[in-house]
Amino acid sequence: MSEHRRETRQRTFLKGRIIFNNGASSMDCLVRDMSMSGARLALSQSAVLPEAFDLYIPQKERTYRSSLRWRRSDGIGITFADTGAARAPAPTVAPVAIASPVEEPAAPPEQTTETDPAEAMLRLIRRVSELEAENAALRQTVSTILTSHTAGVAS
Repeated sequence: MSEHRRETRQRTFLKGRIIFNNGASSMDCLVRDMSMSGARLALSQSAVLPEAFDLYIPQKERTYRSSLRWRRSDGIGITFADTGAARAPAPTVAPVAIASPVEEPAAPPEQTTETDPAEAMLRLIRRVSELEAENAALRQTVSTILTSHTAGVAS
């Protein structure tokens, strides 16, 4: 299918949320690869999606108006309606809770031999969310340290 694309897609591993029904319905997804004009999404559940919906990517703090292009068992392909103009974050998505800067180390991932891909995808999405929260907490800590260091140098 890559010979039909105008742009090369970059591999990504971003948490996303598909929002439809005027914000009344949503579902989590993973953005597996992305270009300026579209993306490939992995879904944790099989659901009927409308032809057009919003894709919110918290890490990019952007919402993309999207159209469904293709569907396979391992995911969907979408194109962005406004390739250059992404909108502000979707107001219907709950903010990610920021973890405290000092936390207990996370338990090692469970070693399971599950065969249910939907369950594996759900666990993966949860882990991505945990890592994003940890990343946000670390960024806040770095910002605080830099601010206090800058204030100390100015004195």
